[in-house]
Amino acid sequence: MNSNTRLQMILADTGINTVLPAIAQLNLPNWWLAGGAVRNTVWSSIFGNDYGLIIKDFDIAFFDIEGNRSQELAAKATLTEQFPDDEFDVKNQASFARWRLGSRPYTSTEDGITDWLHTATAVGVRLNAQGQWQFFTPYGLDDLFGGIIRPTPTHTHNLHAHNKASGFLQKCPYLRLA
Repeated sequence: MNSNTRLQMILADTGINTVLPAIAQLNLPNWWLAGGAVRNTVWSSIFGNDYGLIIKDFDIAFFDIEGNRSQELAAKATLTEQFPDDEFDVKNQASFARWRLGSRPYTSTEDGITDWLHTATAVGVRLNAQGQWQFFTPYGLDDLFGGIIRPTPTHTHNLHAHNKASGFLQKCPYLRLA
């Protein structure tokens, strides 16, 4: 079984499978569900009850060069109405550098996700117009499936990435630093 099939099998039996169609209905340009919701769902599946990380929110990244903050807020409000027990973080990667000091401008959603802190977090999933799963895995899936916390190349010496990794290790003894 290839890695994408394995990832889909894990996620298909979770709340992510319910949320993905709702995100697709928003018609956000070049969107991906990525980050902690994907990572934590996979790690919970692999490590079971000894895993202490939960889904804090669903990170939805998209790219609209003409977009503004109201687009993010409207998408978040729609999803929150449908799923009142969940949190959603909807971010236009085209405007990310405007409000996140020190960030470089991104050229696409994929460019933004590739620059996230850890390789196991830089994993995106979405449904295409036909409802088929698609995957964006710039660093592959070995770290995600292996419980390995590795900073992405631009964050190798980033203190924030190191501190987040330390927090992950405290909550799950099976994770490893690269």
